[in-house]
Amino acid sequence: MGRYVGFPLGFLLVAWGLGLGLWAPPAVGRFVVEKNSLMVVSPSELKGKHDSAIGNFGIPQYGGSMAGAVVYPKENAMACDQFSRSDLFKPKAGALPNFVLIDRGGRRNLPFSFFSKSSFHFLGRQIVNRFEIVGDCLFAKKVWNAQNAGASAVLVVDDKNEPLITMDLPREDDEAAKYIENITIPSALIDKKFGEQLKKAVRSGEMVNVNLDWREAVPHPDDRVEYELWTNSNDECGTKCDMVMDFLKEFKGVAQLLEKGGYSQFTPHYITWYCPQAFIISKQCKSQCINTGRYCAPDPEQDFSTGYDGKDVVIENLRQLCVFRVANESKRPWIWWDYVTDFHIRCPMKEKKYNKDCAETVMNSLGLDIKKVDQCMGDPNADSENPILKMEQDAQVGTGSRGDVTILPTLIVNNRQYRGKLEKKAVLKAICAGFEENTEPPACLTDDIETNECLDNNGGCWQDKASNITACKDTFRGRVCECPVFGGVQFKGDGYNNCEAIGPGRCRINNGGCWQHSRDGKTYSACQESGDGKCQCPTGFEGDGVKACENINECKKKTACQCPECNCKDTWGSYDCTCSGDLLYIKEHDTCISKKASEAKATWAAVWVLLIVLAVAAFGAYAIYKYRLRSYMDSEIRAIMAQYMPLDSQGEVPNHSHEEDHA
Repeated sequence: MGRYVGFPLGFLLVAWGLGLGLWAPPAVGRFVVEKNSLMVVSPSELKGKHDSAIGNFGIPQYGGSMAGAVVYPKENAMACDQFSRSDLFKPKAGALPNFVLIDRGGRRNLPFSFFSKSSFHFLGRQIVNRFEIVGDCLFAKKVWNAQNAGASAVLVVDDKNEPLITMDLPREDDEAAKYIENITIPSALIDKKFGEQLKKAVRSGEMVNVNLDWREAVPHPDDRVEYELWTNSNDECGTKCDMVMDFLKEFKGVAQLLEKGGYSQFTPHYITWYCPQAFIISKQCKSQCINTGRYCAPDPEQDFSTGYDGKDVVIENLRQLCVFRVANESKRPWIWWDYVTDFHIRCPMKEKKYNKDCAETVMNSLGLDIKKVDQCMGDPNADSENPILKMEQDAQVGTGSRGDVTILPTLIVNNRQYRGKLEKKAVLKAICAGFEENTEPPACLTDDIETNECLDNNGGCWQDKASNITACKDTFRGRVCECPVFGGVQFKGDGYNNCEAIGPGRCRINNGGCWQHSRDGKTYSACQESGDGKCQCPTGFEGDGVKACENINECKKKTACQCPECNCKDTWGSYDCTCSGDLLYIKEHDTCISKKASEAKATWAAVWVLLIVLAVAAFGAYAIYKYRLRSYMDSEIRAIMAQYMPLDSQGEVPNHSHEEDHA
């Protein structure tokens, strides 16, 4: 059945529910507060890790961390008013950023509030762990005032001993919308006891340093991120609707690149409610619902007598769900982004084009199969469940650590609800935080998304400056020191202090880290392409093969050119050996022989070779002669014998005289 949804439509539902009695969510909802870690570094008595609830505005640093010094204002401690100076909390040069500690609370209360500790029952549903509207001193207003005074982050101290809640703006507020979209610093709510301890330490003059950590705020199990967006096709619901459409247009390019590259799997979702059985036949239910009150949406103009009805929104929501399904079946799920942005531009409610005809025009332009989309949508007038919308209502109920979808819009990354500004850069950071380290796509490694830690002292990793090779690999979460593959050559080592080239081609890279030297036009290297890959001085040299290889003096060590007639002269990497007189040096035998003797030997060798060739030729000619002679004699003998007797190989000789007698 339908589920209750909070801001912005949640606030409107209160009015609709109390005034019209139309929307009847089920009994109990579960809202999960998304948290990040806050680590106290000093003073020592407060050291340790604490939970804090991520504010649902500003830009949390998903995948990263942020260190700062805690300050507590002496005046305007609730930050309901602007601070006296714009640089009040700006840090001095070289100092840590300032995290401003602010008290929860406000100047006056509105007629009603949502409290997280006590339950608030609304139309049969118990809302637990939500947010509180307190006067005009909203959470976002506090953070905005602190940001304008130079704060780098804000820690709001709860004023009740209760479980942490999510700081949000649970109602439409045009004035607040103007500054909410400009909040760029992160914020978090901390519990009352811990906050009082921090305030006491600051008041006593102690240096209070903390570290806000979002690195585990989003699970990052593998190399693909699964994320979903709960949204609405209604373009007349105020600032939030405008913000959602601006985000869809801005994020479309990045989303499609991630999807096409196989880096992500995106799924859109749409929220609907149901009409209580007692009101199904009422005018309100008929105008706001389809399938006999099963799937409903609020009136876009909040006026039942004019403009579009809620059922028009439900039908377009259903159509957009089916567009995604049909596009996904054709292996082009990213077409959904084109459809929703084009539909918003070409078919707005203000121009009275929010209808089926305009939708089909958009689908045609994108090459979508309209017939398949219509079949997927089914009959909105049928008194039966629509399987697509039923699945959407069921999916609103939280599973595992996700919690119910109670805020519209809601972005979920790896089954964890996103908190913060719905803006391209902020959302991309959250998605990038969902990748296993070292598997992030290029879109996550741009300068405006993360800081390249390899640019600072090479990230503390191994580096070969001569060859411009480094083991530092930039990642979204920081960097890893990992021996690289360079020019087709694999390096191995710890990545921090050592990386060595191994395997084929290793000698091409800085000579494999081995000794190499050139002199007099000759180059010698200790690098071995084959074998165990260790550096080994070449023949004629000795040494460790890495730092040095020294020439071996073969003459002095008497390892060569040692025959009585030999004269030895050392050269770099080798030696020259000559013989006295007209003797010739034979290196293989390390001996000297007479040039004449060698010449005579060579002459006799040539003679013997010639004689052998002639003998072979004569023998061959004789064998051929004998063969041909024998063949000739055989043919002559057979011819003579054939005249006197038939041979086995010869047919019967015809008797010509006999034939003549019968002529």
